[in-house]
Amino acid sequence: MAATRPVQCLLRKICKGSRSFGVATEVNASSSSSQTIMNKEYEHSAHNYHPLPIVFSQAKGTSVWDPEGKKYLDFLAGYSAVNQGHCHPEILKALQEQVERLTVSSRAFYNDRFPVFAEYVTAMFGYDMVLPMNTGAEGVETAMKLARKWGYEKKRIPKDEAIIVSCCGCFNGRTLGVISMSCDNEATRGFGPLLPGHVKVDFGDADALERIFKEKGERIAAFILEPIQGEAGIIIPPDGYLKAVRDLCSKYNILMIADEIQSGLGRTGKMLACEWEEVRPDVVVLGKALGGGVIPVSAVLADKDVMLCIQPGQHGSTFGGNPLASAVAIASLEVIKNEKLVERSIQMGEKLMGQLLKIQQQYPDYVKEVRGRGLFIGVEFRRKNLFPASVYELSEKLKERAVLAKPTHETIIRFTPPLCISVDEIQQGAKALADVLEIDVPKLQKEKPREAAPVASSACDRCGRVMYDD
Repeated sequence: MAATRPVQCLLRKICKGSRSFGVATEVNASSSSSQTIMNKEYEHSAHNYHPLPIVFSQAKGTSVWDPEGKKYLDFLAGYSAVNQGHCHPEILKALQEQVERLTVSSRAFYNDRFPVFAEYVTAMFGYDMVLPMNTGAEGVETAMKLARKWGYEKKRIPKDEAIIVSCCGCFNGRTLGVISMSCDNEATRGFGPLLPGHVKVDFGDADALERIFKEKGERIAAFILEPIQGEAGIIIPPDGYLKAVRDLCSKYNILMIADEIQSGLGRTGKMLACEWEEVRPDVVVLGKALGGGVIPVSAVLADKDVMLCIQPGQHGSTFGGNPLASAVAIASLEVIKNEKLVERSIQMGEKLMGQLLKIQQQYPDYVKEVRGRGLFIGVEFRRKNLFPASVYELSEKLKERAVLAKPTHETIIRFTPPLCISVDEIQQGAKALADVLEIDVPKLQKEKPREAAPVASSACDRCGRVMYDD
């Protein structure tokens, strides 16, 4: 039977001891309605996301289609996982060619693709070595473990006293080790105790960073930061901050770790966002677009003095560096280079920023700020003025106008389309936002009850501050 047809399987019971397993009829998802698919996910999947009510069924470039055939313009790009565009033919070609040859070897053996990727990625970014992983969160965990190991072996920090400094508002993933750096109450509450050895500092405040370095520097192994904070709402540090961080880390013999998972690979108009200040971190973490939107690939880059602190058996991943991921990652980087997507991010980013600034001028009561670099742009709204409408509802109305974007922290919508976006598509996205503010917001405000005041953002459990409110 053709692969495109639903595969019919009879319900059966498989007895294993006293336990029974039911195998349900397989369904071709593309033949189901969007609502059926959403209901199925709600029933059978953990409720750890609150997605917009749209189902992706097909995608190409900057566009996606739902099962009913409606076309949408993607202004999120999988949180920068598809910088190259959905289903890029060169990346799919690399995937197809490799999947027919070899997919997994585990690192118990050599394979003929990973060394090629290792040589390619280290040469491209100017580091001695790479440690491959799968997801971005794994990459950050790897960087933290590497920093601690370096701290004990090279800096001679006393046993179990290593400190890693991170920034308020950071987002580096959701593993237990990573959320131990988080200021997001939703990410941390109910998951304690968090791991010790973490100290927080305000993002963009070099003076505060130096005070911490002076006080605790002998025990600090690393300072980890996003050069531009993504999940926090595209927060850009003051000019000169990254250079100051580099100088301070060198002065106090502390590793500078740059989480470039979302900000890297062309997203900001540079291959790495740190390049905006010509800064070279000691450790760089890559992910998301490294897999070209096809499979998860992440990588930690460092020089030998740092990387060789980890020896065989001390860290690893069954799938990290697998030949399929390696082939895809090379193709993904080649597409960015060959199609000049870094330069395109600057050009298209200027046009999108210009359109969004015009909207801010038209609707200053709603739009508080537009900020970004390249195609990494955040629009912050005045929640009290929108009330009783919410930023989430703005995203729903954008979706109804065939433009997909997602809010963060109840006041901000990110506009981060694939880097291959066209001028016409930028205008389409900007017009949709303008129409939402002109037409949909007044309707929402009129239709929704206004009995209660807007709910204030909760204070951070760590520092007591409210970071995302107007």
